[in-house]
Amino acid sequence: MDALLCFYHRNEDLKQMLESSKDSAKLDAMKRIVGMIAKGKNASELFPAVVKNVASKNIEIKKLVYVYLMRYAEEQQDLALLSISTFQRALKDPNQLIRASALRVLSSIRVPIIVPIMMLAIKEASSDLSPYVRKNAAHAIQKLYSLDPEQKEMLIEVIEKLLKDRSTLVAGSVVMAFEEVCPDRIDLIHKNYRKLCNLLVDVEEWGQVVIIHMLTRYARTQFVSPWKDDEVVEEYNENNFYESDEEQKEKDRKVKNIYTMDPDHRLLLRNTKPLLQSRNAAVVMAVAQLYWHLAPKSEASIVSKSLVRLLHSNREVQYIVLQNIATMSIQRKGMFEPYLKSFYVRSTDPTMIKTLKLEILTNLANEANISTLLREFQTYVKSQDKQFAAATIQAIGRCATNITEVTDTCLNGLVCLLSNRDEIVVAESVVVIKKLLQTQPAHHGEIIKHMAKLLDNITVPVARASILWLIGEYCERVPKIAPDVLRKTAKSFTTEDDLVKLQILNLGAKLYLTNSRQTKLLTQYVLNLSKYDQSYDIRDRTRFIRQLIVPNEKSGALSKYAKKIFLAQKPAPLLESPFKDRDHFQLGTLSHTLNSQATGYLELSNWPEVAPDPSVRNVDVAESTKEWTGILGITKKEKPMEKFYSESEEEEDESTNTSSSSRCLESNLHLHFLENCIFRTGGYLKRIGKNFKKSQSHVTTQVSVPTETHELLHRMSGKGLAAHYHFSRQPGIFGDHMVSVQVTVTNTTDQKIENIHIKEKKLPPGMRVHEFNPIECLEPAESITVSMGIDFCDSTQMASFQLCTKDDHFNVNIQPPVGELLLPVTMSEKDFKKEQACLSALYLLSKPR
Repeated sequence: MDALLCFYHRNEDLKQMLESSKDSAKLDAMKRIVGMIAKGKNASELFPAVVKNVASKNIEIKKLVYVYLMRYAEEQQDLALLSISTFQRALKDPNQLIRASALRVLSSIRVPIIVPIMMLAIKEASSDLSPYVRKNAAHAIQKLYSLDPEQKEMLIEVIEKLLKDRSTLVAGSVVMAFEEVCPDRIDLIHKNYRKLCNLLVDVEEWGQVVIIHMLTRYARTQFVSPWKDDEVVEEYNENNFYESDEEQKEKDRKVKNIYTMDPDHRLLLRNTKPLLQSRNAAVVMAVAQLYWHLAPKSEASIVSKSLVRLLHSNREVQYIVLQNIATMSIQRKGMFEPYLKSFYVRSTDPTMIKTLKLEILTNLANEANISTLLREFQTYVKSQDKQFAAATIQAIGRCATNITEVTDTCLNGLVCLLSNRDEIVVAESVVVIKKLLQTQPAHHGEIIKHMAKLLDNITVPVARASILWLIGEYCERVPKIAPDVLRKTAKSFTTEDDLVKLQILNLGAKLYLTNSRQTKLLTQYVLNLSKYDQSYDIRDRTRFIRQLIVPNEKSGALSKYAKKIFLAQKPAPLLESPFKDRDHFQLGTLSHTLNSQATGYLELSNWPEVAPDPSVRNVDVAESTKEWTGILGITKKEKPMEKFYSESEEEEDESTNTSSSSRCLESNLHLHFLENCIFRTGGYLKRIGKNFKKSQSHVTTQVSVPTETHELLHRMSGKGLAAHYHFSRQPGIFGDHMVSVQVTVTNTTDQKIENIHIKEKKLPPGMRVHEFNPIECLEPAESITVSMGIDFCDSTQMASFQLCTKDDHFNVNIQPPVGELLLPVTMSEKDFKKEQACLSALYLLSKPR
C-alpha cells in the first residue's frame, strides 16, 4: 500500500512539473517520464498532462513529448484525437525531427475517421526535403494500409514516387511498404531495379535484408535459370562412346548455346557479394539465401565461409544458420565439406544446436570421412544428454543406410550398444537395428536371436515392441525362438504397455498362421486376455484378428487371405533427413524454420523458360541524361547571385553582362531554391510541374564564380597546424552524392607534423564524409591541399569531425551555404515564368528583375 501511495505521489509531482510555467521543470519531468518508459514502467496515466505540452515552443520538450506520444497514442486514441490539429501544424515545423515525429504519432492513432488526414499527411511527407521525413512517410504507409485497405491504390502511387527516391535512408522503408501493400506489382520495380542494386551497400542493415529478399523474388521472375548450364555440361561429360552421330550433334548444339547470364542478374550478385562481410547476421543470411536461389551452382559456395563464421554468434543465431546449412548440405555437400570440423559438437552447446550439428555431419558423410565421423559419433553416444545420444544412434543408422561400405560396421556397433546400461540408448539402438535389418534380413538371423535374448532385460515399450515386430516378421527364420518369446510375453501381457500388447497380438497371429501346432493355444489365450482389455484399440484389434485367423461360419471372404495380409513383404523404411522436405521454402524465412507456411509468406516463383524483355529496366534517355549531367558542371560564364554561394562573396563586373543574361541567371538561381531543383548531393533532376518538358532545360558545365576560403582550424587553436577549406564546385570524384571540398593544411611551426588525418565523425542522420588520405608528414612552413567529399544529405547542417595529428586532435566543422549544394539549370525566361506559375504557394523567392 505504501508503495502504491509513493507511486501515486510521484506521478502527482510529475503532473505539477508538466503544468509549470518554467520550461526547465517541464523538460526535467519529460526526461523522467521517458526514463520510466525506457525501464518498462507504465506511464499512460500521465497522457493528459503530457499531451498539453505538444504545442510547446521549446524544441527539446517537444521532441520528448513526441517520443511519449509515439508510445501511447494507440492506447489513448480519444485524447490523442483532441490534439490532432496540433499534429497537423507540426507537419509544417522547420525541424525535420518534429515533422517526422508528428507523422508517426498521427499514423499511430488507429481511428478510421482520420484516414483522409493521414493520407494527405503521407502525400506531403513523401515530397519533404528531408529523407528522414520521407522514410517515416514510408513507415506510415503500412499503418494506413492495415487501418483501411481501400486506400491501396492511392498508397501505391506514393510508393511508386518513393521508390524513385535516391536516398539510402528511404530505400529500405519504401521497399518494406511495397512488400506489405503490393508485393505483386513487380512493374514498379523495373525502373528502380538497378538503382536499388547500386544503393544496397549503403542502406542500413534492416533495409538491406528487406531489399535483398524483395530482389530475390524479383530476379526469379525476370531471369532464366543459371543452373541450366550445369545440367548441359554434366550431360555432355557423360560417356558418349556408343551414341549416334545425331545424338552427339544435339549435345554439341546444347554446349554451343551455353547459358549467358543477364547483366542485371550479374549486377545483383556482384553488388550483394560484399555484404557477406557484414557484421549483421541477418544481412549475411539474406545474401546467402539469395546466392542459393539465384547464383550458378559453381558460385554459390562463396557463402559457406560467411555462414560458418556466424556459428560463433549467440545460440539463437546459430540455430537459424544451422537450420539453413542443414537444408543446403542435403543437395550440395561440397559447399561445406571443407568446414567439417566446424560442425563438431561442443560440450557447452545446447541440445538444439547439438542436434542440428549432428544432422549436418550426417548429411556430409561420405566414403572419405565416414571413419572420422564414426569415431566422433562414438563419443556422442556416451553423452549425458540422452536426447542427443538417441539422435546420434539414429545418425549412425542413416550413415549405415547411405554408405554401404560401413553398413556391417555400424550394425555391429549398434548391437554392442544393446548391452549399454542406459535404457534410452538400448531402446534407440533396437529401433535403428530393426530398420537396418529390414533392408537385408536374410543375412542377420543371429542378430535377431541376440535381440530376442535381450527382451527380458529391456523395459522401454518402443524397444520391446520393435523386437517383437522383428521376431514376428521373420518368425520363419527363428522357428524355435519365436514360440518361446510368445510364451513369455503372454505371461506378462496384462502388465505390458499398449504398444507392446499390439505387437504381441501381431506375433501371435503370425505364429498361428505359420506354426499353429505349437502356438494355437497360446494365441487363443492371448486373444482371450485382450478381449477384455481396457483399451478399445486392443479390443478392436483382437476382434479383427480373431475373425481373420480363426475362421467360422460368420467369417467373411477375407479369412482366406489371412497369410497374404499378415505375412506380406513390407518395404524397407527410408532413413532420411528431416530437412529434406524444407527446400521448397525460401531459406532464411519463418516458414523454413517452422517447416510450415507462415502467414504472409511469399513463395518464390519458378524460373521462366524465356526471360521477359530486359528493356523494361532501362531508364528513359532524357531522364538518365539529366541524372548524370547533374554532376558535370556548367560551361557558360554567368554572374552569380549576391550571397548565393557564400555570405561574403562580392559581385564582379556587372557591366560585362547583359540584362538578358542577368535575367536568365536569376531564373536559374530561383530554380535552385525550389524543392524540385538539382541537388548536387542528389545528382538528379526532379520535374517541376506535370507539363514540364525535359528538352527545355539542361545542365551546363562549370559556372565561373569566385570562391571564398573558409577557416577550418586556426593556427593558435591547432598548436601551429592551420587548415582552410573552400568548395571547388567541380564534379564530385567520390560519388554523385558528394560535394567536393578542398582542404589546405599548413604547418606554421618550426617542427614537422606527422600523421594528419580525420576521425570521430559526429554527423546528422544520413550524412556521410569521404575522408582524405592521411598526410604522413608535413614539413615546417609547408602547405598541402587535399580533397574530401561530403554528402550533406540536401541540408545545410554542419559536418563535425576531428582533425588529428600524431599527438593531438582538434574538433572542426564544415557548414555549407545553400548555393554550394546546388547546380544551375539553364532555361528560357518564358519557360521559367511558366514553371513559376505552377508553384503557387511553394514559390518563396522574388520574381526576376
